[in-house]
Amino acid sequence: MLSLLIFFCSSIAPLLLCSSVVAAHIALSKGSFRLLKTSLSIIQHIKAWVMIDVFLVSIAISCFKLQDYSDIFVGPGLIGLVLLQVSTVLLVTRVSVRRYWEVFHAEENYQLTEKTLHCHHCHLSQPEGTECLRCQSPIHHRKPHAIQKTWAYLIAATIAIFPANIIPISILLTNGKRLEDTIFSGVASLVNSGMTGIAIIIFVASIVVPVAKIVGLSYLLLAIQFKRKIYHKHRMLIYFVIKWIGRWSMMDLFVISIMMTLVDRGQILDFTPGYGAVAFGIVVVLTMLAAESMDPRLIWDNYPEEFDKKESLNE
Repeated sequence: MLSLLIFFCSSIAPLLLCSSVVAAHIALSKGSFRLLKTSLSIIQHIKAWVMIDVFLVSIAISCFKLQDYSDIFVGPGLIGLVLLQVSTVLLVTRVSVRRYWEVFHAEENYQLTEKTLHCHHCHLSQPEGTECLRCQSPIHHRKPHAIQKTWAYLIAATIAIFPANIIPISILLTNGKRLEDTIFSGVASLVNSGMTGIAIIIFVASIVVPVAKIVGLSYLLLAIQFKRKIYHKHRMLIYFVIKWIGRWSMMDLFVISIMMTLVDRGQILDFTPGYGAVAFGIVVVLTMLAAESMDPRLIWDNYPEEFDKKESLNE
């Protein structure tokens, strides 16, 4: 399962994204509604799982961790990977699902006078209804059961985070000795080896980020359910930060997979992931699903107009 997750985030997701962008352009040129809708749906859901940049940073960290055990040389494949990373980042930042739908059928062509619903898929504002006028997807004022789904993912992630930090995440066999490391002990060993910078990166990505996501999303959900009427902009900022930092939790798993690939020399030196890595992978997936399932529009549902001036002063 762990290998499938890593393979999906580092290879399958970027391939699906690029293929879907090409398919979207073909759909626009041929006027194919079904192909356009399918490709844009894939783009919308897959963008968060494209993690080539995280994978590239993980390669650098793995090389630093292995420098005491072997000599590592940079091959031409790394140059290609860097170019792929740059191209993918540019693609992700430039691709806009809304722009594709606007090219296919602009919002102004509908000549709508009432705009009470906003489609979450094609971003068309339209009158009340059960189906989007442009992309024909089901539309709702808010995502159905968004709070319940987010709480379910968060509770499951909270449960999984304990074995992820207690059970060894990696096992290194060197000269007949078995060295097991949890996330905390791995960070400590990096500090003792003089790699303080890498230790800080691993500590933030593997410990601070997952905990911050769980705490942050819990705070947002509680604020929504208790109908807090101030600091809405602050909560939106928290939400966007949570969505952005979540992908970097995959760094430790990428490091483990890279080291497992590089270090495989039988009885002299061997590296394998522990069961803690599986639990940590579950935490990463669940927290990302929690962030995706939450509807940020819920934050603004109890925003009274008379608080506009007050909140601006608080900021």
